[in-house]
Amino acid sequence: MRIIMAVLVLALFNMGNKCEAQMKKFVAPGWADTINNPLKGNASALVEGKVIYQSYCSPCHGVKGKGDGVAAAGLDKPPADHTSQLIQKQTDGAFFWMIQTGNNPMPNYKGVLNTHQIWELVDYIRSLGKQTKNR
Repeated sequence: MRIIMAVLVLALFNMGNKCEAQMKKFVAPGWADTINNPLKGNASALVEGKVIYQSYCSPCHGVKGKGDGVAAAGLDKPPADHTSQLIQKQTDGAFFWMIQTGNNPMPNYKGVLNTHQIWELVDYIRSLGKQTKNR
């Protein structure tokens, strides 16, 4: 009986830690807000960003960025809705930092995508919010 109780207590403790971790917001450091987007307004960056997004991001975040990709249901933390006001109010520098750094289960893309590709993604993610506003 003691073993069962110990297992239950441990399971509840781990569930609490998991819930606490899921509730923590993924926030970029303040200095990331000072990073300027060198591709802002570049139409070709937006096109390339969409291609990268479809390959790397849409499985979790969904084709339209709503956080409803095919892999989303299997994740411990729900993927961000890139069209939401919470996400869209982030600076481009914060987006860049978040993509580079990752936030489990989202991998970091620093070694996968080069700086130019990350900025292309930033531009595309920014466009997802604009598409939602226009509907």
